[in-house]
Amino acid sequence: MIPVVDGHNDALLRVWRTGGSLRERSAEGQLDLPRMRDGGIAAGFFAVFVPAEDERPDYSASLRRTTDGYQIPLDPPLPAGRGEQIAEELAAIFARDLTPVLTVSDLERCVAGDEVGAILHLEGAEPIAPDLGNLESWRERGMRSLGLAWSRPNAFACGVPFCYPGTPDTGPGLTDAGHALVRACNELGIMVDLSHLTEAGFTDVARLSAAPLVVTHAAAHALTPIPRNLTDAQLDAVRDSGGLVGVFFDRTMTHPHAEIDADTSFEVLLDHVEHLAERMGVDHVALGSDYDGCTPVAAVGDASKVQTLFEGLAARGWPDDDLRALGHRNWLRVLGATWR
Repeated sequence: MIPVVDGHNDALLRVWRTGGSLRERSAEGQLDLPRMRDGGIAAGFFAVFVPAEDERPDYSASLRRTTDGYQIPLDPPLPAGRGEQIAEELAAIFARDLTPVLTVSDLERCVAGDEVGAILHLEGAEPIAPDLGNLESWRERGMRSLGLAWSRPNAFACGVPFCYPGTPDTGPGLTDAGHALVRACNELGIMVDLSHLTEAGFTDVARLSAAPLVVTHAAAHALTPIPRNLTDAQLDAVRDSGGLVGVFFDRTMTHPHAEIDADTSFEVLLDHVEHLAERMGVDHVALGSDYDGCTPVAAVGDASKVQTLFEGLAARGWPDDDLRALGHRNWLRVLGATWR
C-alpha cells in the first residue's frame, strides 16, 4: 500500500452539518479516519470552509443553460461575522477529532504509519481579519495552509465561477490586503493555496510569493475547459516554482464537457493525472481528492478506495517510485520548502 497525503477534503463541513465524529465510519460521508486507514491516507488537509448557508445549497436553482454549456454565478461575499463564527465551530471539530500535523517531521511519522494526521487548512480567507490581526493566532492553533479565496469575492481576492466552457481569466487579482496576506504567510511559513483563484490572482501570487506555488485540488484545463482547472501556462508556472498540483476526483470537473450528472470513467481521471505529469513532470503532481466536497469518480468513490488510483496508473506503466512521489513524496518536499 502506498501512503497518501491528500491535499483537500471537506469532512469538517459534513460533520458540522450532520453531526457525528470523524473518528467513526459515517454512513453518508466519503472520508473519516476509518476510511483513511483503509485507503492508506496517512494525512490530509482538512478544510475549514464557511458556507453561505447552514444547509447544503442546491446550485441547480441558480444554473443557467447557455448555447454551449452552463453558468453558475459566483456566490456573494459572506455576511459580516459569519466567516469568523463558523470557522471557530469547524476548528473545534478538528481539535476534537483529529491529530494535528504541525511540522514536516509530524507528516513523516504519519507516512511511516505511526498515526493518521490532519493539516488545518482555511479554504477562503474570510476568517482572517483584513488587517491580518488574527493571522498569527490561527497559526498558533495549528493552521498551516490557507486558500486565499473560494468561488466568491472577499477582502483579499476573488474566486472563479463554476461554468462550462470557461477559463480562469474571469475576475480581478489580489487586493492590497491580499498582497499583505501572501507576504505574511511567507514570513510565517504558512502554505498559500491557489485553488479557486482567478488567473489574475494566481499571477499576482506567482510574482509575489517566495514559496513554491501550490494548488491543492484542481485538474487540467486542456482536458476539461472550466475556470476551476489550470491552463498549461499555469501548470508551467507551478512547475517552475518547484510547486505542485493536487488532482481532485470530482466527476464533473474532470469530465471532458464538465457534465453535471456525468458518469465519468476512471480512465478520464487517470488522463488528468497523466496530463499534469507529462506537462510538469511527476515531481509536481499530487492528490487532492475533495472528498465530502464533490461527487467523485466511482472507482475512487470514498477514501477507502484511493489505492485503486495507483493500481490504474501502474497498469499504464507508472513505476513504483513515481507512484510514491504522487502519493506523498511531493507533498513532503514542497511543505519542507514552505513550512517553518
